[in-house]
Formats: sequence, C-alpha cells, structure tokens
Amino acid sequence: MTDATTRSAVTSSSQGSLSALLPYWQVTFASFLGWFLDAFDQTTLMFTLPDIAHDFGCTIANLGAVLMGQSIGRAVGNTGWGWLADRYGRKPAFMLGVVWFAVFSALTGLSHHFYVLMAVQFMFGIGFGGEWTASAALLMESVPAWTRPMASALMMSGYEVGYFVAAGVQALILPHYGWRVLFFIGLAPAALALFIRIGVPESPVWLRNREARLARGRKEHAPPQLRPKFRLTGAAFQAIAFMSFLEFQKAAIYTYYPTILRGSHHLTQQAVFWPVTLYCIGSFGGKVFCGWLAERFGEVRVMLSALVVVMLTIWPFLSAPSWNMLLIAAFVMGGAASGIFALVPHYLAQRFPSDTRSFGMGLGYALGSIGQGMAQKFVPMFGPTALTLPLSAEIFVLGTSLVTGAIALIRPKELPGEHMEGDETAS
Repeated sequence: MTDATTRSAVTSSSQGSLSALLPYWQVTFASFLGWFLDAFDQTTLMFTLPDIAHDFGCTIANLGAVLMGQSIGRAVGNTGWGWLADRYGRKPAFMLGVVWFAVFSALTGLSHHFYVLMAVQFMFGIGFGGEWTASAALLMESVPAWTRPMASALMMSGYEVGYFVAAGVQALILPHYGWRVLFFIGLAPAALALFIRIGVPESPVWLRNREARLARGRKEHAPPQLRPKFRLTGAAFQAIAFMSFLEFQKAAIYTYYPTILRGSHHLTQQAVFWPVTLYCIGSFGGKVFCGWLAERFGEVRVMLSALVVVMLTIWPFLSAPSWNMLLIAAFVMGGAASGIFALVPHYLAQRFPSDTRSFGMGLGYALGSIGQGMAQKFVPMFGPTALTLPLSAEIFVLGTSLVTGAIALIRPKELPGEHMEGDETAS
C-alpha cells in the first residue's frame, strides 16, 4: 500500500465521505444533475404511456416496442459516447450528451405517429446513455479513491429526484394540458451544458493518460495512439452480464409501475403521486445509505442484501390489497432496488483500466440497456391485461434477482481498476 493510500484510509476513518467530497462539489453536482434530468425526461414517458396509447390508438404492449427502441438507443449511446469520452475527453462527451437528450425529449412532444415516436425515442436513448457514460467516468476519476462509493451513490440518487419531480409535474400538468407539454419541459436541461463548460474540470486521469500517449508518440517518432485498445477480460464480461440482468430486473420493477397503479389499482393521476413519491424518497435514502454501508462492509454484501429485500417486497409493491401496504412497500422497494444502483458506477469502474474505462462502463450499461428493453417488451407481452401485468412483472423480478445475485458473488482473478490510476493524486 502506498503512503498516499494509507493516508487516505486513515482520513476515511476520521471524517465523513460527504465532507471529503466538498472540494469536488462541481463535478459531483453536475453528475447528480445530469442523472436527475435524464430521469425526469425518461420517466415522463412512463407516466404518460396510457395517454399516448389512447391518442395513438394502440396498446401498452405496442408501446413496449417504443421503450425497446429507447433501450437500443441507450446501448448505442453508452458505447458510442464511451469511445468519444476515451478519445476526446469526459467533459465534452458529457456536455454533448446533455444537449442531445434534451432536444429529443422536446421532439417527443411533437410526435404524431407511432413510428415517429419510436424513432425519436431511439435518438433520445442515445443521448440518455451517452450522458451517463461520460459523467460516471468523469466523477469516478475526479474524486478521492475512498469516497467513490458515496460519490457513486450521490450521482445515482439523481434519478430518484428526477422521478419524484416528474411525478409532481405530471400530477399538475397532465390532467389539464396533456402529455405533450411534459416533454417540451424536457428541453430545459440543455442549460446544464453551460455549467459543465464553465465549472467542471476535465478528469485528471484522462488528461494524464493523454499526455502519456503523446509522450510515447514523440519518443517513438510516431503518431500518438489516441484510440486505446479495449480487452474483454473476465472482469469486463462479469460487468456486462451483471448489468444485463440488473437492468432487466429494475425495468420489470418500475417501468410499468405508474400504469399498474392506474390500471390495476384504479388510482387517479394525482393519487399515483403518493406511492411514487414514497418510492423516490426510499430510493434517495437507500442510495445514500447503501453507499455508506459499502464503504464499511463492501459492495457485494450490500448488493446481495438489497436483492433479498427486493424479492421479499415485490408482491406487496405491485399487488398489495390495501393502500397503507402499497405505500409502505413503495418506500421499501425504492430503498432496496435503487440502493443497488448506487454502487453501479464504482462497481463498473473497478472492472476496466483507465484508458478504456469510459468505453467499458458504457459497454456494460449498453448491454444492460438491452436487458432493460427486453423487460419492457416481455413484461406486457406475458401480462397483457390489468390483472396479469403485475403478476408478469413479479415473476420476472424474482428470476432475474436470483441470477444477478449469483453473478455478483463471482470474484474475477483480476480487477483492472480496483486500485485506479491516479488514486494518489485524487487522494
């Protein structure tokens, strides 16, 4: 262990990780806000599925194809932006992703045909996936090593805050102004690009790697190799498999949750706000709590414990016979299901070396997006009615939770990013 790493470990026991992140508040806040805005735009589609189906004269199962198209777009964005971020920098890729998904969110509100909506959501997915890939790599490479689980949790908690805000906005706007106005609001996040440009520094790890490649090129009197070579190691394969099943599980939990509340439980748009709000509150608290637990007990133990809670909670979450049980289950499910995702950026970052980290993390999330898209298509396919939709989701959640836990238990022989390059500098 290096002296700097030792000092970091001592420091971690004497002060909180939250206070240690204060000098890095710009990149932490920007990553949080990017994921918050992503979530607002994406979950707006979830809240409006019944209304879009009514206007377009199609079924919820038909709109599963739109969600699948968005997931395929996410896969393209995750890998494409990963390559951009590795070659041209985390910061410009982050900015481009934010502007991209904001524009196509607004264009969703102008869609008047099923296939146009599918194409626009595919393009939205590209920016949605790209923004996450660049911002996650930027954050993990900018903050001190021992604070990364908490930084990861804070970034990922932005999704629940965005989900919560979307729930409140749809309750106010949807009954009076229609679903299209909600998507026009999605253009506002483009302003985040200005904050990133002015206030967020580039990843010190990426800058150092670029200088090293340029120096090698000068020494060897050859053009610098700006495109690092990606290797599919055992750790990389585990990251991809883990994300594929975890994304499938999470999509089965929450994609059709507002639809189930409105269809199976016969709640109004305003009443849907309350279980969704408790889900979001539980999610936010669960992510921060899981980040804190992971610093002390390790990621795998926390993930496995959360998966057990998910499996025990999925039936009351979707099928509780009483209002109080529905609300309690929403809070608990939010804390457990979303708490796992608090650890995803750090979990993925450890499985790829720094010179291909953004592409690797993007690839893991990309194939995970395909898993999400499959869930969005299969859940309504096997549960086409208001009675069978929650049952279909529950069965898929139980199965994929078991597989996800089994994958998490595997310990690769080598974790290329376990001791990330630049830890001493970041500490």
